[in-house]
Amino acid sequence: MLRRLVLPLLLVVALMLPRWANAHDLFPGFLELKATAASDYQVLWKLPLFKGQRLPIAPRFPDDCALQGGLDSQREARALVVRTQLQCKTPLEGRAISIDGLAAAGTEVLLRVQPWQSNTQQTLLIQPEQPSATVPTAAEAAEQPGVWSYLRLGIEHILLGVDHLLLLLGLVLIVCDGWMLLKTVSAFTLANSITLSVSAVGIVDVPAGPLNAAIALSILFMGTEVVRFLRGRTSFTLRHPWVLACGFGLLHGFGYARGLAELGLPHHELLLALLLFNVGIEIGQDIFVLLVLGLQRSFRQLQIRWPVWVQRMPAWTIGCAGAYWTIQTTLAMVTGGA
Repeated sequence: MLRRLVLPLLLVVALMLPRWANAHDLFPGFLELKATAASDYQVLWKLPLFKGQRLPIAPRFPDDCALQGGLDSQREARALVVRTQLQCKTPLEGRAISIDGLAAAGTEVLLRVQPWQSNTQQTLLIQPEQPSATVPTAAEAAEQPGVWSYLRLGIEHILLGVDHLLLLLGLVLIVCDGWMLLKTVSAFTLANSITLSVSAVGIVDVPAGPLNAAIALSILFMGTEVVRFLRGRTSFTLRHPWVLACGFGLLHGFGYARGLAELGLPHHELLLALLLFNVGIEIGQDIFVLLVLGLQRSFRQLQIRWPVWVQRMPAWTIGCAGAYWTIQTTLAMVTGGA
């Protein structure tokens, strides 16, 4: 009976892992429009690449706008960078710009617009569920600074990042004391904030292949520690989980920074973007941790007695996901597909 229940569930997990990994590996596209005249714009379009292939997304401008001249394209590690000119009959302020194919691609696009004869830049977040955005007027831009988009991006990044959530789940499962849990989550947040900052500003650059493999290996290790905890055993990391959280936080911070650094944000905007992105990650982590704690408390209040295999399912899920990602990222690194 146990095998009949567990094997189908593990099969479903195995089938979903590639989709989860693919969704989180995408980083936002980036569209920058700098006005060179009242209704003429210099266009910078960073089209994300996934496994070396272009995502099927493209910006759509108002009907009275047309691209002028040729397309100057350059291929980078994770994006195809396209530069061209856009000429419109009227300025883009107050008009909509959409991204075709965004819903199917499952990623976001950051839109940054600098109007004519203005040093103010407005940043908007275009999402799959609403693949268009209206360029704000000067008055609207002053009331709602666009950099707040990075706060939302940070929240979504952690809540959609299944690998990071599994690591957080493991930390919650192995810590029983409330004070120790607070210290553990705080250590994880502080550590990934440090490496996120130094990596995003270019102080430290970690190759993507080894980084992805190390992050996957950290999740696999967390799965083994949860199993050890459930069996009533102990280890240094179980006695001092905040040390584990700090080490893994340093590692995962580099993963957070990869997409943000490759957007090529100007220095005057980068620091504020980092701060808001960090705050967004912290909010997302807190939401997830509180949700898990709330479920645990509800189960205790309802006095639900789960079968042993159900109690161990989170550990199996973390371990299986970590093992799958470790194999996947190692093979990609060895074969040059990272």
